[in-house]
Amino acid sequence: MTVTSVTDRNSPTLEVQDLKTHFFLKGGVLRAVDGVSFTVGRGKILGLVGESGSGKSITGFSIIGLIDPPGRITSGRILFRDRDLSKLSEKEMRQLRGNRIAMIFQDPMMTLNPVLRIDTQMVEAVLAHDKISKQEARARARDALGMVGIPSPEERLSAYPHQLSGGMRQRVAIAISMLHQPDLIIADEPTTALDVTIQAQILAEVQKLARDHGTALIWITHDLSVVAGLADEVAVMYAGRIVEQGNVDSVLDRSLHPYTHGLIGSVPSQNRARKRLVQIPGMTPNLLDLPPGCAFRSRCAHADMACEQDPPITTPEPNHALRCFHPQREYAA
Repeated sequence: MTVTSVTDRNSPTLEVQDLKTHFFLKGGVLRAVDGVSFTVGRGKILGLVGESGSGKSITGFSIIGLIDPPGRITSGRILFRDRDLSKLSEKEMRQLRGNRIAMIFQDPMMTLNPVLRIDTQMVEAVLAHDKISKQEARARARDALGMVGIPSPEERLSAYPHQLSGGMRQRVAIAISMLHQPDLIIADEPTTALDVTIQAQILAEVQKLARDHGTALIWITHDLSVVAGLADEVAVMYAGRIVEQGNVDSVLDRSLHPYTHGLIGSVPSQNRARKRLVQIPGMTPNLLDLPPGCAFRSRCAHADMACEQDPPITTPEPNHALRCFHPQREYAA
C-alpha cells in the first residue's frame, strides 16, 4: 500500500510558471501562449475560459507535450508533482500520458482508432500501464463505460467507433481518460456535442473523481455556465494571456476585467427578455501582429493612454488576480 504524506497532499499537482508557447511561421512569431501561470491542487478543478483563439487549447497541449513544429515551448516551467514536464524526453512523457496524465479532446476521433473495436482499444490502454489479466482489463473497461452513462456497456465493447453516435463516441473517449484514475486530466471542451442530461451526468462523475481520488482537473471551455457549476477556480484567457484569475465565485460574481464582464454579459441567461444580446465589440486581434500594451484595448470602452503599456498583474482582492489598469467594480452578481 502506498502511503501519501501530508506534504504530497498539500503540494499542488500541477504548477505552470510563466509558460510561453510560440509558433514560428513565415509571417512572424505567433505567441499562442505568452506568459501563463497557474496552479491546480490535488482534487481541485480549474476552469480555463475564453474565446476561440485565446490560447486555451494550446496551453493544454503544451502541458501534455503535444505541440508539433513549427510550434514549441520557448520558456517557462510545467511542474507536475515537482517534475518539469517541459524537460522530459518523449519516452518519459509516453509513460505519463494516459496513465498519470490524461487528455480528453473535443473530437473523440483524436482518441479512438476507427478500425479497432472499443474493447480492443480500452483493454490495450489498460495493459499499456498495468500488469493485469485481459479479463480484469476488460472488466475495468466495462465499468468505465457504465460510469459515463453508456447503456449496455458489455455490448458496446464489441462495437466499432462508426457504429456509435457522436455523443456515444465522446463518452467512450472520456471513459478511456478515467481508466487509470490519473492524477491530472486536461479536458478540452469534451461535452460540447452532448445533450444537457448526459453533460450533467459526466460533470457529476468528474467532480466525484476529483473528490474521491484527488484527481486535478483542467476544464477548457467557453461555456461559463459549466464552469460556474463545476470549477473551484477559473482563469480567463485573452490573446495568449490570463487576464483574470481566482476563486470561481469571486471571478464570476465580482468580475473586474472588462473582458470577463463581456463574457458574462454574452451569456443569454444574463440578458433581459426582448433585449438585444450583449456582445463584445470588435474582433480578436491577430496574434501575429499584436498591438503594444493591453491586447484588449481596441475592444475596451475604458481604454486610455495608460493601456498602451503592458498592464501588470495585481491582486485587488484576496485570491483574485487581475491584469488591467481599469478594474470594473460594478459587480455582475
